[in-house]
Amino acid sequence: MGRILRQNAPVWTCPTCRRTIDTRYCPTCGEQARSPHELTLRGLLEQVFEAFTNIDGRLLRTFHWLVARPGALTVAFVEGQRKPFLGPVALFLVANVLFFAVESLTHGLVFSTPLTSHLETQPWSGLARELVARHIASEQTTMAVYAPRFDGAIALHARSLILLMALAFAPWPALVFRRRRQPFAAHVVFSLHLYAFLLLLLSMGNFIPAIGMPFGAERSASPVLDAWLSISLVLLCAGYLYLAIGRVYGGRTAWRVISAGVLTVGVTAIVLGYRFALLLFTLYTTA
Repeated sequence: MGRILRQNAPVWTCPTCRRTIDTRYCPTCGEQARSPHELTLRGLLEQVFEAFTNIDGRLLRTFHWLVARPGALTVAFVEGQRKPFLGPVALFLVANVLFFAVESLTHGLVFSTPLTSHLETQPWSGLARELVARHIASEQTTMAVYAPRFDGAIALHARSLILLMALAFAPWPALVFRRRRQPFAAHVVFSLHLYAFLLLLLSMGNFIPAIGMPFGAERSASPVLDAWLSISLVLLCAGYLYLAIGRVYGGRTAWRVISAGVLTVGVTAIVLGYRFALLLFTLYTTA
């Protein structure tokens, strides 16, 4: 009773290892000596507050670096910095949740493209009309019945499969920067950070056509505004890639400009490819 040893910690039994410990933390598993205060209501509230402040601190720091320091998060992760930031997958998923929340709020349709858009306004609309007509005939249904089912299903698939879009981009930097001899996982991390930024960029873009919605106006459907937004987002993505390449891969200015251009083409192709893949996947999994 009352024996106080190093660091003023009493002897205690680790609940995980079942070892007798005379330090504040278990040297085997890192478990901490339990305090009676932890089992009080005030103690529980303090733990909740600490958890949220720690998460918010890491989250805000991670998003700040993602936006203000292109490529710095990739460098930090490759060098082994883990505690100050969210991991690349966690960051991507948080950005994904934020993006689809904004898309729902602003009635955006970046990836949750309805069937009418696939049939009328996409580069593959001619093929889509043929495929949809065959599917409707095979299912013995009508467009009026099938379209709402398709629209609901594609919105769900767009959320659940979006990680595949970021992973599909990883071979592009791996090919462009193959002489840097980076492990493929480093290119995957670079891709996840890039697409997390892209989701934030698309979230901002969703607000512009919806600027009048709080005042009772409809979301703008102007093709001119849509074209202007698309070009602006592509240029911003290219600029971000140029800066990120400098931090992650290095290289001379001319090479970075060329690399940023090539990777921007890759980003655009994968975004369009993802939308087309969603059409096919939803079409053949929705009756």
